[in-house]
Order: sequence, then C-alpha cells, then structure tokens
Amino acid sequence: MIYLCNTGIPVFDGQNLAHTMPDDDKRKFKRVLLKLSGEALREVGSHDNISPPIVENIAHQIKAAHQNGLEIALVVGGGNFWRGVTASSRGMERATADYMGMLATVMNSLAVQSMLEALDVPTRVQSAIKMDGVAEPFIRRRAMRHLELGRVVIFAAGTGNPFFSTDTTAALRASEIAADVVLKATKVDGIYDSDPKKNPNAVRFDRLTFQEALVRQLKVMDATAFSLCQENNMPIVVFSMNEPDTIRQALIGEPIGTMVTA
Repeated sequence: MIYLCNTGIPVFDGQNLAHTMPDDDKRKFKRVLLKLSGEALREVGSHDNISPPIVENIAHQIKAAHQNGLEIALVVGGGNFWRGVTASSRGMERATADYMGMLATVMNSLAVQSMLEALDVPTRVQSAIKMDGVAEPFIRRRAMRHLELGRVVIFAAGTGNPFFSTDTTAALRASEIAADVVLKATKVDGIYDSDPKKNPNAVRFDRLTFQEALVRQLKVMDATAFSLCQENNMPIVVFSMNEPDTIRQALIGEPIGTMVTA
C-alpha cells in the first residue's frame, strides 16, 4: 500500500485493479453522481485548504472508473474553506454566509477539474451562480450532453440558493440528470444502527430501504436531500473514502458501504 508523503493517507496506486469484485456481485451503474465533502480535499492537521496530492489521488480514482465508460458527475462541498451554518450561528446573516459557502464550492470544483484534466479526463464545471470567466452556467440538457460525450461534469455553487446544503444539491442534480445513484463519500464505511465511535458493538447495514432509515432515525443525509432521493427513487450509497481505492470501487459498483433504496 502506498501513502501520501508524511500524511498517512492511503493512495490508489492502480495496482489493485485485478482484485475487483466479480461482475455478478457488482451494482450496475451507467451514470452516477459522486458527492464529496470539501473536507475530503484537505489534509488533516494542515493549514492548507486544499491538498494537491489528495485531489490528485481522487482524480486518479475517477479516471480509472471513467475509462470503463461510466458517466460521472460530481458535487463537491466547501467546508474546507467555509461553513455557512457555522458562520450564521456566530452572528453573520445566514443567506450571506451560504453564498460565501457556494463560492467555496466553486474553488474546490476548479481544483478537481484541474487535476482531472491533467490526467486527460475531459471535465466541465457548471455553476448555479453565473460566473462566465471560470465555469459554464448550469443547464440541465447541456450537462447531460457533456456526460453522453464522455465528459465529467462538476456541479458548483450549490443550488444557487441559500439554506440548501450540498447534499441537497447532490440529490437535486442527480434527479435532474437521471443518474442511477448518489454516491456519498464520508468518514465512515456505511450506515450503522448507532454511532460506531461510541458503541463498539454498532452494526453496519449493507442495505436499507428509505422507510427503514426513517423508522430507525438513521442519519443518511440532511432531511431535504433524503426526501428528494426518496421521492424520486434515487438510490444512495454511503461509503468511506478513507481507504485506498474506495471511490473507484463505489463508482464502478462494487458492493461497499451501505445502499439505501426504495
């Protein structure tokens, strides 16, 4: 296993492609939406908001899945730069704080685009807030055409409206582009019946229905995002990105994490 220099972060090195799951065990996806938190781009303990080696690692995994013909869209959060909810709790107007968070997602989206294109993966950034100098405006049919032509599409600036999370953006955009699934990369390897950090006997679910998650009051996404996925029968896969190659595995449909379906 290879690690990022001085970080302890495992890196996808392309050597374990032969150890993928048999095709019969895979989930079948043609078009996916990958949701990454902004914190995922940041090295733990670093003062830098974005770690280029971490972004490069993510880009390599996306490229490996993209080479198989998978249509990939992304939503990246902005928490490595700014959290609107936190700022509003300290006295800033919530709408203003959220708009600042949207700008943070644009910076992250451009970073991911740069790394993907350095690996010869054609990529387009579409922003919900007009900024023609750095991104296309979000146009649903254009986004779908980009995907059909083999381009990765990164949706930036959230929904363009305050009071909505990037989880909600992911659920909304996935529904708009008719994705097969929302893949949510997190710090834990799935959904548990209780907090695994507090309960060593916590049980991880391989599969859940939306109704089961509601009855058990399990935290999958924020309520608005979860409701959008449920109403549109949009499956959700929650998985950990703290292990090498898990983003690629999730993208190509290997059964990792927890899958939530109707």
